[in-house]
Amino acid sequence: MPRAPGAAAPVLLLLALLLAAAPPPGGSESPKGKQKALRQREVVDMYNGVCLQGPSGVPGRDGNPGANGIPGTPGIPGRDGMKGEKGECMRESIEESWTPNFKQCSWSALNYGIDLGKIAECTFTKMRSNSALRVLFSGSLRLKCKSACCQRWYFTFNGAECAGPLPIEAIIYLDQGSPELNSTINIHRTSSVEGLCEGINAGLVDIAIWVGTCSDYPRGDASTGWNSVSRIIIEELPK
Repeated sequence: MPRAPGAAAPVLLLLALLLAAAPPPGGSESPKGKQKALRQREVVDMYNGVCLQGPSGVPGRDGNPGANGIPGTPGIPGRDGMKGEKGECMRESIEESWTPNFKQCSWSALNYGIDLGKIAECTFTKMRSNSALRVLFSGSLRLKCKSACCQRWYFTFNGAECAGPLPIEAIIYLDQGSPELNSTINIHRTSSVEGLCEGINAGLVDIAIWVGTCSDYPRGDASTGWNSVSRIIIEELPK
């Protein structure tokens, strides 16, 4: 392989120095010649350990990944955050266990034939203001008329209908019938009026069942509690 021109320059320089420092043939070395010879040896010693630089080699392959380092020390704690808004004060309320509170009023045979008015009443002691009342009337109802008519049975609480949320009622509507049917037929059927009422204060509550007319319809011949047991059931319930 031919040597690069730049690589031979140090060698030629070394030979030139050696030739300049060499004594003439056949002559004895003078002190000056000895001094030159000494410098020659120093030059030879200096260049003797120098290797000429060859062309660059092919880059080597990447080595294997090293092992994980030692975990670093914990960082400096961050600054305190901004102050939050003031929260609401919450108090735990310990409520006493619920005690059942109910009552039933019953009648063996009301046989009440009024078309408008109060039929029966039952007084109840309500223990809490934040509770609801469940009421139920069960008994025989009848409506009779020769033309279309309607009657309404409903509950009152201390003389007023329920407003929490709506009245508790049931209706019977009777059409005038057809030529094939006798519209004056007299049917007594056990029925019920039932519902929940909220917003009634604690204490004595007069609960009554009434009969009245429907809006926009004439009244007929009503009957309540014929030949059978009628009852009002009242129960206080937690909300």
